[in-house]
Amino acid sequence: MQRRNTNQRKIIYEIIKSTDIHPTADWIYEKAKAYIPNISLGTVYRNLKVLKEEGLIIEINDGRQSRFDARTDRHYHFKCLKCESIYDIDLDMIHFNMDVKNLEKKGFKVNEANVELEGICPKCLREVKVEKNN
Repeated sequence: MQRRNTNQRKIIYEIIKSTDIHPTADWIYEKAKAYIPNISLGTVYRNLKVLKEEGLIIEINDGRQSRFDARTDRHYHFKCLKCESIYDIDLDMIHFNMDVKNLEKKGFKVNEANVELEGICPKCLREVKVEKNN
């Protein structure tokens, strides 16, 4: 079934594409109100679901909240444990040696692996160094 491409969905998608902060639905909702004053949070959630189903965005869920990314190519994410920012990490920036032969011997077929890195981002590390020097 073909969905119609609504103006609301187009605006929500453009908002997500315009940033690399991996925004929450609430953040997207606040930005969307500037273009569509009477938009509801429910409308934002419904359109996020459709955009995800269509493969135009991905959802990153850390167990507490969902964040959204219009970058759908294969890449990793790094979440700062201090400021909670999420950063895109290109595949060539880090290398994993993953051997799935043992899984295949047990009957598993691996199609994809997702990696999310956690730690402290460069901005927060600089702030910690400044605090230590004072």
